[in-house]
Amino acid sequence: MPRFRAWRAPLLGLLFPLLMQAQALALEAPEGRVVLTLSGKVGSPNQGKSAAFSMAMLERLPQHSYTVQTPWYPTPMTFTGPLMRDVLAAAGAQGEKIIAVALNDYKTELPFSDAIKLEPILARLLNGKPMAVRDKGPLFIIYPSHLHAELSSQLYFNRSAWQLSRLVVE
Repeated sequence: MPRFRAWRAPLLGLLFPLLMQAQALALEAPEGRVVLTLSGKVGSPNQGKSAAFSMAMLERLPQHSYTVQTPWYPTPMTFTGPLMRDVLAAAGAQGEKIIAVALNDYKTELPFSDAIKLEPILARLLNGKPMAVRDKGPLFIIYPSHLHAELSSQLYFNRSAWQLSRLVVE
């Protein structure tokens, strides 16, 4: 792990609540079709008690790309999307765990701290193109296994929900 990253996780842990407050104040209403809904401990709902995101809203967040090898594709692929922590911050979400729910109701649980410390993205692009449902889209949780070898394990692959439609923050 590069030296500058050693201080980054503790600093993010301290700054995350402040970032959430700043971003959560202005969560706009979704325009177009909702592709992701956050429920549970959401501090800035925009649709009832939930925070709903259209693809346009996710596109406006800072984008990150990871080229990683996964068990689901024969070669490394490039995934692009916002950091999960940025989406959580935009919704003012805080908790201990996140339950990721796919379109087919598949559920997986990840610690809230994963979103802060490990920097998974909510991939919306696969090799530069929008992800169709047949390509595991419209959203896919992708961990930066290219930066941390320990993330290339069954534990993190199980947390990498594809066809993501909901995040429940508890």
